[in-house]
Amino acid sequence: MPKIKSKWIIIGIIALAVLWAWSGYNGLVSKDEAVVSQWANVESVYQRRLDLIPNIVNTVKGSAAQDEKIFTTLAEARSKYAGAGTTNEKAVAAGEIESALSRLLVIVENYPDLKSQESFQALIAELEGTENRISVERRRYNEEVKSYNTTIRKVPRNILANMFGFDRHDLFEAAEGAEDAPVVDFEE
Repeated sequence: MPKIKSKWIIIGIIALAVLWAWSGYNGLVSKDEAVVSQWANVESVYQRRLDLIPNIVNTVKGSAAQDEKIFTTLAEARSKYAGAGTTNEKAVAAGEIESALSRLLVIVENYPDLKSQESFQALIAELEGTENRISVERRRYNEEVKSYNTTIRKVPRNILANMFGFDRHDLFEAAEGAEDAPVVDFEE
């Protein structure tokens, strides 16, 4: 009888270990997918911004033709974003777009007629709404990444994470120099 009891105990322990591993693995997959899904939300709002830029640029071009350099910079930043492959590359490219947009909006201050146009005002309102959405989605992304990264580092899930190759995700961080206001020199 003792041999039979010990077999069942061993089988029970193995079954519990398998159930724990199965449940833990599925939990890690769910958290990883939440991070990926939230980054897709960030990209969706970035795309909305990218779709607005040509309309804003075309509206401003009519009034600010001499400031051609900013239009080139914006076009290059959009192309860089489109060609970015990783989350970090996209975040850097998005920072360049933000910087170029900030410089464009500073330039617009020199054109009161432009600022009074209804179509321009509508585009700027859409851009402001989009920027707010971007901020919210980035914050949500960072929350998902923090939760995921914490989970894969805590015992005992860290064992499963290492076994199955769950790696840390990078938090979204502002581009270097983003804390500085853009400087536009109209004397050039």
